[in-house]
Amino acid sequence: MRHGQSLRAAVLAALLLAAPAGALRADDPLWVNYAGGEGPGKGKRVVLVSGDEEYRSEEALPQLGKILARHHGFDCTVLFAIDPATGQIAPNVNDNIPGLEALKRADVMVIATRWRNLDDEQMKHIAEYVEAGKPVVGLRTATHAFRIPKSRAYARYSSDGKEKGWEGGFGRLVLGETWISHHGRHGKESTRGVIALGAQGSPLVRGCDDIWGPTDVYTVRLPLSGEASALVLGQVVEGMEPSDKPLAGKKNDPMMPVAWTRSYQVPGGKAGRAFTTTMGSSTDLASEGLRRLLVNACYWAAGLEDRIPERARADLVGEYRPRAFGFNGFEKGRRPADTAMK
Repeated sequence: MRHGQSLRAAVLAALLLAAPAGALRADDPLWVNYAGGEGPGKGKRVVLVSGDEEYRSEEALPQLGKILARHHGFDCTVLFAIDPATGQIAPNVNDNIPGLEALKRADVMVIATRWRNLDDEQMKHIAEYVEAGKPVVGLRTATHAFRIPKSRAYARYSSDGKEKGWEGGFGRLVLGETWISHHGRHGKESTRGVIALGAQGSPLVRGCDDIWGPTDVYTVRLPLSGEASALVLGQVVEGMEPSDKPLAGKKNDPMMPVAWTRSYQVPGGKAGRAFTTTMGSSTDLASEGLRRLLVNACYWAAGLEDRIPERARADLVGEYRPRAFGFNGFEKGRRPADTAMK
């Protein structure tokens, strides 16, 4: 056992012994698994990594995992930002996502983190996965997934990274873009997804004829870096309802891509494929069209693009009442086991 692992285990044991009622329990799972049923994804493993303070990835990724498992056969594991003292889901805890070792057996990583400062022990699992060139599906704030101090081993993954060859970190090198700015007015102008010219024949957008979400369009640099192909453009909508009109003016001329694919290869690593969307809040997943796009993306990432249905099943699994995006808006007191498949 490594020193970091033994220290973490000792701290956990001490917390268990001293824990008051409602604190971490010995039998608390720190992540959730959804066994795949029948479907084209049977035998494929998807690890979904949540952990952002604003867009409720702790709600969105369990729902996506349930859809992938129940309707398409993928075995899914969802990881969370966890308060180590209580075992509860705590998006504001930015330095602890237990279970990342599951990436060793993963066929696809879906990531929706925001400025995480994970220690070397946890980051090494991300780095090993990426440097092996394995497939990545990034949602919303994954463009700025990490913010790690310069003194640390994996600082190169930071969204503001300046290390030569790693400028822009994980977001820029793997997904194709890092954090720049809001393009639409945050909380005032929502997003209508428009299939990009030339992408209509892509299996990734098959059946995705109605994409809308209340989150705003992010700014990306055009053209997209590397071997990237825009799939969906983000039409800035003048209000926060799907029936609102497109915003007049320069913001929609040209429209920013909000979903694309690219080939990636980090320095010293193998080549891989990545799908990115700057949509993906829990409220965005109320859109069937966006859910279907994410399902299609996971098929593509797993090398199953020839199995993407004409209209992949994207029905919600169980009750889904996503909370509005915003800081400190997460549901308090929830544990990974509370997101289990019903």
